[in-house]
This record gives sequence, C-alpha cells and structure tokens, in this order.
Amino acid sequence: MTALDLSGVFPAMCTPFDEDERIDFETLQTDAQRLEAAGVDGLVPVGSTGESATLTHDEHVEVVEAVIEAVDDVPVIAGTGSNNTREALELSERAADAGADGLLLISPYYNKPEQRGLIEHYETIADAVDLPQIVYNVPSRTGRNIEPDTAVELAAHENIAGYKAASGDLGQIGEIAERTTDEEFAVLSGDDALTLPTLSVGGTGTISVCANIEPELTCAMVGAALDGDYARAQELHHTLGPLYRHLFVETNPIPVKEAMEIRGYGPARMRSPLTRLSEEYREDLEAVLADLEDESTRAGTTDASDEGAAVEGDR
Repeated sequence: MTALDLSGVFPAMCTPFDEDERIDFETLQTDAQRLEAAGVDGLVPVGSTGESATLTHDEHVEVVEAVIEAVDDVPVIAGTGSNNTREALELSERAADAGADGLLLISPYYNKPEQRGLIEHYETIADAVDLPQIVYNVPSRTGRNIEPDTAVELAAHENIAGYKAASGDLGQIGEIAERTTDEEFAVLSGDDALTLPTLSVGGTGTISVCANIEPELTCAMVGAALDGDYARAQELHHTLGPLYRHLFVETNPIPVKEAMEIRGYGPARMRSPLTRLSEEYREDLEAVLADLEDESTRAGTTDASDEGAAVEGDR
C-alpha cells in the first residue's frame, strides 16, 4: 500500500448539478482547482456532502475521475461506502481503478450490523483493495456507533489508515487516538465544530464541510493547532464558529450548497429528496459569509505584512 499523509484539511466536496439534475463536471473541476490552490491537503468527493446517496455507481466513478483529472498535486480520497458490503467493495475497486489515492467508507447504515459485522465489512474491503482506507463513523446517519474496541482492531489492518470521527463524543475520539498511537493510523474530525477539540486530543486533521467555503481559514486553524499554536487556532476557531453553526441548520449539504451559490462557487441545486435551504436561514447565512470575507481580507493583509505570507501560509 502506498502511504498517504492524512494530516491537514480535506474538504468533503459538493457535487454540482445543472438545471436537469445532471452532474456539472465543468463546475466540479473548477471547484477542485480552487480548493487545491487554496492549500488544502486533499479532496474527498462523493461522500455524504457530495450527495452520494443519489448518485448512480457510474456517476460515482465519473465524479472521482473528473476530480483526479482536475488537480495537479493533492490526493483524492473517494467516498465508496455502502450498507451492502458487496456494493461497497465494487465501488472501492472501481475508484481504485480510476486512480483514487484513498477511500472513505461510511459504516453500513439502515441494517445496523453488530460490531463483529462492522469488522467483517471493513476487513473484507481492506483485504481486497490495496489503498489507504478511512473508516467513517457517523451514528446520526447510520444508526450504529463504531465502538473504540472496533476502531482499534481495524487500525491493525495495514490498509486501514484512518478514522473519520463524527459521533460528537470527544471522549471516544480521544480514546481511539490514545489507543492507536503505536499504529500508522490517523484520527480525523468529521464535525467542523469539533475539529479543534479533536486535534487537541490527538487528531491529525479534518474532513471538512466548512473548508468548501473557507479553505484558507480552515487550513490556517488546523495548521496552527498542529504546530502547537493553540492561541492562534482558538482565535480562528471562534472566527469560523458562526459558519460552523449556519452550515448545519438543516441537513448537510443543503446549507453548504446554498453558501457555495452565494459565493459563486457552484449551484445550490439538490437531488430529491433534499431541498433548497429555507428562506428563513438564507439572510443570516449571507451575513455570516460577508463577515468572513472581510475577515479573510484582513487576515491575508496582516499575515502578508507581518509574516511574509498569506493566511494559508500558517499551515
């Protein structure tokens, strides 16, 4: 297996759709290039934020191929999870054939396997596909928590390289980081509001929704924390706090797609059953985005004059 550095910021990319709900590949590739230029450490297409649940298998692969084609020098980690082990294995094999650098695998949803079923599911894919793989724990979507003992057992597999933590349980996240310190295993935040706390207990980075909108500030915050500058990281965490909250007033990716459209990065169109953001939230989201644009300008100017680099140079 080729090693993959899982430290830093990995935006969970949106999938843009045109007026006929077809994938807008031109906008997708432009967005991938924007994020790479902003200094992110990798890209994660076709995860939950990429509306993987309403993409066909062929569309999954086409999105991964398009993102790989668009970027020059950042790894692409493809979302290939499913609640059907055979389906997840097929998606993973196809993403590997397409040239993905790693895989993100949400834990099986709806059928609610026991912990031994989770281990069998992940090990089946890891045995068959020789790419670094990230186990994704998000109980609010799947109905099952990946327990620390399960995560630690999976970390021993040479192809299982990380754990995306979106349980909201910082104690559990810290325990997994603590118990895998002797493994080549990364613990990544899957919840923007908990990225800084996760880094403080041994996390290595974030698979981030917020980074689609504010990649430079997100990179600066994570970079500061990884460098041990928690005062600067805390300041940036608080700067981004209103955006964290507004990106989750409705089901992800509804708010982030609205934010993408406000910023001019891509359309807010969703595939049913997801819908556009409620009007009651749009004005507040616009205000938060305007405030952050001002903050980014000030931060870039300050860093350029004081440190000889823009804000992303803190990474």
